[in-house]
Amino acid sequence: MAIRMAQYGTGHGHAAGKLQSMLTDPGVECAGVYEPDETRRAALAQAGGPYEGIHWFDRAEDMLGDPGIAAIASEGRNDESLAQTEEIVRAGKHVWYDKPAGDDWPAWQRVAAMAGKAGLQVQMGYMFRYHDGFCRIADWSRSGTLGNVFSIRAHMSTNVPVSSREVISRHRGGIFYDLAGHMLDQVVWILGRPSRVTAFLRNETGEVPAFTDNGLGVFEYEHAMATVDIAAMEPSPPARRFEVYGTEGSAILLEPFEPGTEIRLVLAEARNGYPEGESRVAVNGRSRQALYDLELASFLKTISGEQPPDRPLSHELLVQETLLRATRGLS
Repeated sequence: MAIRMAQYGTGHGHAAGKLQSMLTDPGVECAGVYEPDETRRAALAQAGGPYEGIHWFDRAEDMLGDPGIAAIASEGRNDESLAQTEEIVRAGKHVWYDKPAGDDWPAWQRVAAMAGKAGLQVQMGYMFRYHDGFCRIADWSRSGTLGNVFSIRAHMSTNVPVSSREVISRHRGGIFYDLAGHMLDQVVWILGRPSRVTAFLRNETGEVPAFTDNGLGVFEYEHAMATVDIAAMEPSPPARRFEVYGTEGSAILLEPFEPGTEIRLVLAEARNGYPEGESRVAVNGRSRQALYDLELASFLKTISGEQPPDRPLSHELLVQETLLRATRGLS
């Protein structure tokens, strides 16, 4: 039996793709979309794509109060989505929540606690959890295949227009706030909570002075260090890389990691079917839309009781705490 879902908001950069996943997954009956901005709603209704022919709720209450809707995708702008997610949880529905989880740390803690107490799943939209290359590197790192991990380096720059920079500048940390969570999702899954966080949040271009267009985070551990750098003006296609170094080996998802089809693996000695020295490991490079589809499939299995969540709610909290320690100086 299909699970009825809906979408709250359309302002997130992943919103159209997430709606497309709901429309094409045979396990979902998409009940419709609520967008609080009537002008935006009217424009999307005429724009085609996944919004063509979709049912639009006139009021949030019509969606939140529908007892047949089990889960809602939270896809508002980053400055809207935390409050909208709280409404969804208060309505007793599971949430497929697009990243990051807002600027208000106490509010996010409150929402997560409510969800946990009610037995509701809140799954963040960090799609690289479902990328074959990232999955393999995380497994090698967590299992000890690479020895003791002492360094992680992540580079995930992009190129966004001035109009988008103005929107994102509402958040301290700018492009780092917007994108670093993807990499921190991997870093803290491998290394846990950093003991110290230092961030360098700079504006290099001057095009939007209030906007951090070049950010670097340094995350220190007792015996390891991770760096994440994100810029907003790297020429396309950006050279995105993810590198993990351990005492017994290293693994680099070769650039660009979207789609990411090969890992450079180095091992001090043969193990787990891989030879000593350098080898190239082919991985399944999936499209962004395919990763959204895998996200949704996992979410559906979790809320239907077929599997535990791929990441516990404590991990979702830790990713956001770590991001806010970098962008807002959260202690």
